[in-house]
Amino acid sequence: MIYRHGLRVAEVASLRWEQIDWNGGTIYVKRVKKGTPSTHPLYSGEIRSLRKLQRDYPASPYIFQSSRRGPLAYDTIAGIVERAGELAGLHLRVHAHMLRHGTGYYLANRGIDTRTIQSYLGHKNIQHTVRYTELASTKFQGLWDD
Repeated sequence: MIYRHGLRVAEVASLRWEQIDWNGGTIYVKRVKKGTPSTHPLYSGEIRSLRKLQRDYPASPYIFQSSRRGPLAYDTIAGIVERAGELAGLHLRVHAHMLRHGTGYYLANRGIDTRTIQSYLGHKNIQHTVRYTELASTKFQGLWDD
């Protein structure tokens, strides 16, 4: 969810079931840091995983919950991501916010326009989005017909 939707740790920690529209197949993303909220589509694998999570842990309003049925602590989420990086054998220390940046770079390298990326990540200021498109390997492709 962090990577697919470009979420910050605080945003994933506060995700609630009421933000999911099962009929529409969407998730309402409430942004922190004065970011612009948006509604993102959910894809079939995400929907299946979320439904399983809801069946297995129905007692909390939070999607990702602690053993006390409250939201997961930021440190817990950061630790999960860091441990995943270790298990993957990466030779650098992985931070959860790297996943959000990965989303921006992925979309830019797919040729998605800067304004769409800005809206998807909830950036109020386009200057925060431009960093992803500056390094996009595809930005000059298709400029010439031959």
